[in-house]
Amino acid sequence: MMPHLQGIGMTSPRTRERMIKRLSEQGITNQKVLEAMRNTPRHIFMDEALASRAYEDTALPIGFNQTISQPYIVAKMTELLLASGHLSKVLEIGTGCGYQTAVLAQLVDHVYSVERILPLQKKAQTYLWDLKLKNIGFMYGDGSLGWPDYAPFNGILVSAAPLALPEQLLQQMAVGGVMVIPVGPSGCQTLQRVTRTPDAYKIEEFDAVTFVPFLAGKE
Repeated sequence: MMPHLQGIGMTSPRTRERMIKRLSEQGITNQKVLEAMRNTPRHIFMDEALASRAYEDTALPIGFNQTISQPYIVAKMTELLLASGHLSKVLEIGTGCGYQTAVLAQLVDHVYSVERILPLQKKAQTYLWDLKLKNIGFMYGDGSLGWPDYAPFNGILVSAAPLALPEQLLQQMAVGGVMVIPVGPSGCQTLQRVTRTPDAYKIEEFDAVTFVPFLAGKE
């Protein structure tokens, strides 16, 4: 592994291992999720000035009024998404810096990732190419529209919070498919898992969370 991917000091494998131990203590039990996060150098996805804080359990700014989610939330959302088994096709709304994308790409057959802020997407692509993750498709576009060309999806993961479940994304779920999404206004958001049945959508609620608002359009 190249030195900047390996990390030193506060970005070293030892520091990453402490993060994995903490995630286990916080209730993350899916060993494949933990292994993917162990293998992903979170520090490369943020500015150098913040890299030493990469493995703390906190959200950090990545520019453009966006954040990289805290490790626990990344692990929890991924674990909820994969709870029913292996997924072949996952839609990610909000590539951001690409960290969640990198974790997903190690666990599913193909990730289709949509980002509405072009400079963020370009940076994320660079990081993900550095990691030689080849099973990711990128689209610069309005996440509220999903990616109809590749629908239906077995899984959808959304990293911004709408006030209500986006209709277009519900329609792009395969029967039996799962969507993990934060929902609600700022200060009152919950993490939800939506499962599509042949004739309805089953909704489960989990942790209280804090995400940036889900915005339509692109920048």
